[in-house]
Amino acid sequence: MNNLKVGLMLVVLTTLLVWAGYALGGAAGAGVAFVLALAMNFGTYWFSDKLVIKMTGAQPVAESQAPELYAMVRSLSSRAGLPMPALYIVPDPSPNAFATGRSPERGVVAVNEGLLNLLDRQELEGVIAHELAHIKHRDTLTMAIVASIAGGISMIAGIFRFAAIFGGNDEEGGGLGALVFALVAPIAAMLIQFSISRAREYEADRMAAELVGTGRGLKSALLKLHRGVAVQPGHMPPQAAHLCIVNPFSGVQGLVALFSTHPPMEQRVAKLDALEGRLIGAVAR
Repeated sequence: MNNLKVGLMLVVLTTLLVWAGYALGGAAGAGVAFVLALAMNFGTYWFSDKLVIKMTGAQPVAESQAPELYAMVRSLSSRAGLPMPALYIVPDPSPNAFATGRSPERGVVAVNEGLLNLLDRQELEGVIAHELAHIKHRDTLTMAIVASIAGGISMIAGIFRFAAIFGGNDEEGGGLGALVFALVAPIAAMLIQFSISRAREYEADRMAAELVGTGRGLKSALLKLHRGVAVQPGHMPPQAAHLCIVNPFSGVQGLVALFSTHPPMEQRVAKLDALEGRLIGAVAR
């Protein structure tokens, strides 16, 4: 059901992009927008992992440098039925982690130095399991594609705003309509993007708890990381914030929280608590 929802939202985003192109340039504009969507998705598929690694400054780590981390990731990957991902460490004191890669065979797990200094073994295991869940579900590719399409909508909306402001009004009110579209379309695209991101975080939390056998480590890690990034904000670029296990720009409240890439922490913790009860019950049976 979650994958169906994601697919439908991707269709909505692509439709918004093509509609924007049609409104701006008729049938020709719609064709250009569709080709733009294909080009962005192609580039995202082949190069998103490289771009994320480059923009975060993540550095590859050899097994000899982090044998315990390698052993943990190898064990969890085997349990999840995944090939061993490439491991990276981000030289950032803010505690966070992310996964990238267009497929499980090209998966990457990256952890910040601040996270390694903050978490104990059980908490780190929960975080690694969460990132492996993203790789298994190919969330990294889905979110990269969503972000690229949303970016295309925002770009076309910017052209609309320029045309509406400086292109003058017509008798049919087309200028006003273009301005309204230019304001509404990117907000709609952003909300869809964040809705997908939040849904995938819940699902990754669930799979991580089931993979480890308990959600206690992940719950404790999430609470520590949430407080940690509030004290020590990260250097993750905003366009890649949705990849992190916790929002690197936490602390937003009220209306601004609607535009957060991550679910509220109290809701994630509540879902893990509910899942813990089911896991304990399954073991008892």
